[in-house]
Parts: sequence; structure tokens; C-alpha cells
Amino acid sequence: MSLKGKNAIIYGGGGSVGGAVARAFGREGARVFLAGRTLTTLERVADRIRAAGGAAEVAEVDALDERSVDEHAAAVVAEAGGIDVSLNVIADTDVQGTPMVDMSLEDYLSPVVTAVRSKFLTSRAAARHMIGQRSGVIMFFGGAGDHNATRRYHLGGLLTSFDAVESMRRQLAVELGPHGIRVVTLRTGGLPETIPAHFDERGDIVRDIVGQTLIGRAASLEDVGDVAVFAASDRGRTLTGTALNITCGAVLD
Repeated sequence: MSLKGKNAIIYGGGGSVGGAVARAFGREGARVFLAGRTLTTLERVADRIRAAGGAAEVAEVDALDERSVDEHAAAVVAEAGGIDVSLNVIADTDVQGTPMVDMSLEDYLSPVVTAVRSKFLTSRAAARHMIGQRSGVIMFFGGAGDHNATRRYHLGGLLTSFDAVESMRRQLAVELGPHGIRVVTLRTGGLPETIPAHFDERGDIVRDIVGQTLIGRAASLEDVGDVAVFAASDRGRTLTGTALNITCGAVLD
């Protein structure tokens, strides 16, 4: 078990990506703290982790609220003794499908403000505790990817939010590296499993995601969980200040 004895907080742990990573962490021995705004979805993920023999706890936390984030991080440290991994995968509240010239300012800025605010708060909360223990891993998800996507879709402020978060990741890696803390991004080229079945354009989007890869398939949620485990474990100790490219070749570095 590569994460045995580790404590991991996952913000947005009730979602598809957060749930997949949480299950992978639990399988590898981590004590998982699922944080989010909807306890019922968090409990579903926690129940699956416990049923598989893992340890999981849930808490109602608003990742956009400074006090909520700080108090929860402090509670985890008080109970578990420390924070080893922090991953933020809350929804970025982006508006897609509308040309920029037809968008409101609020809709365009929504994913940018949400991503920057939540990731700043959750990263800062974790880092303040990790500095004392001189170790830890802070993870982001998404990151700047294929900017040719702007030619195919009306993505609003989504890519702008990705760019902002990547800038934050680089700065955090530089500042926190001397304290033994690593900062990485998990970057996919899109996850077909996360696209709702009822979405009218699902088929076209999935074909486009797969068509951009070099190996004829896109990353799965299980793939994301496995890579997250590696990055969070001591086997990934050389990784920091970087994005882990799990786009199946859709994005070439």
C-alpha cells in the first residue's frame, strides 16, 4: 500500500473525479477526508471506500469560504495528526456554448474566480500545516491544455481559469519546495465518463476527445486515480512544479 499512513483531503470528493481519486487513495491505504457541500454524495463515496476496507470521513465544507476551509483543515490535523495530500476538484462553474461576444462579464469570470479563490484557499490551508511537518503534496486537476480547443468550442472563461491555476501551481511549487512540499497538476484531455449521457452533443464530444489522442482512447477515471496515487506517493517524490500529462497524446509537451 503506497499511501499507508497518509492523510488526504479531497475537496469535491463526491464528484466523479474526486470520487475516483478518493477510492484509489483508500485502496492504497490513505485515510481519506472527503470535503464538499453535499453530504449525501460524499457519503456514497465514503461508503464504497469503507466497504473495500479503507478509511474515509466526510465533512460539509465550502471550498470558497475561507473560514470553512481553514477550520476543516485544522480539524483534520487535530484528529489525524497532519495533512499529507490536498486535492481540489470542485466544479469551476463554467458557462460553455456561448460566444464570448455574447457572454456576460459574470459568466466569463465565474470559472476564473471560482478556480483561483478555491484553490488558493485550500492550498494555503494545507501548506500552512505541511510546512511544519516538512512534507506534503498539493494537487490540482485540469491545467492549461490543448488551446486548439478554442477553435472548436465556445469555452468561455474555462481555459483562462486553467492558465491562472497553472501559474498558481508554479508559484506555489517554488515557494513551498524548500519546505519539502510538492505541487503538481493532473492534466487530462477530457474524460468521456464525466459527460452526462443525456447531453445532446455527448457523442460528438467523446469522438473529438478520443480523436485527438495518439493511442485511440482517452484517459479513464481509473487512470486518473492511479496516476494520482503515484504522484502522491513517495515513488513520485521527484515530481513538483509540473503537470502530469495523462492526455493519451492529445497534448504534446
